[in-house]
Amino acid sequence: MQSERIKLVPPSMDLAQPMLEAIRASQHELSEYLPWVPHALTESESIKNMQEAIDNYERFDGELRLPILRNSDSKFLGAIGLIIRDKSVPFFEIGYWLNTKETGKGYITEAVSLIEDYAFNELKALRLEIRAAETNRNSRAVAERCGYHLDAILVNDRRLPSGELSSTVIYSKLAR
Repeated sequence: MQSERIKLVPPSMDLAQPMLEAIRASQHELSEYLPWVPHALTESESIKNMQEAIDNYERFDGELRLPILRNSDSKFLGAIGLIIRDKSVPFFEIGYWLNTKETGKGYITEAVSLIEDYAFNELKALRLEIRAAETNRNSRAVAERCGYHLDAILVNDRRLPSGELSSTVIYSKLAR
């Protein structure tokens, strides 16, 4: 999957180290909303995480995590995934993160568009969701820019990594 500026590629052990470096560089910002960040900061965890991503991709199971690379220099920018919620529908949830140094440049919006095309056209998805903490303005802005509809706010249904009680917003887009 490729646009003018980025490409989404299958997970590869060659990208474990660049992924680790991006997570470490973005640790402060990512850990505000993503509970897995503290567990992804070592080389052994990065290798384990990438192997799991490879296995899931090959088996079409769990979450399909795709590295986001910039076309001009193949730099690792972040990752986007399709969490398989129900194969019988089919219905997927999109999750994403980006190296903090690369935010604000439209890369995630492009990546969502690419993975959405893949989900609707190749996987024949009927429903896609983007879920975020209600206070995660950046993630909500991506969903809204990409034309997702706010379906629901689940009030006080989660704890942020800080321990603070939060609500979840659910955005969706349906197959045309």
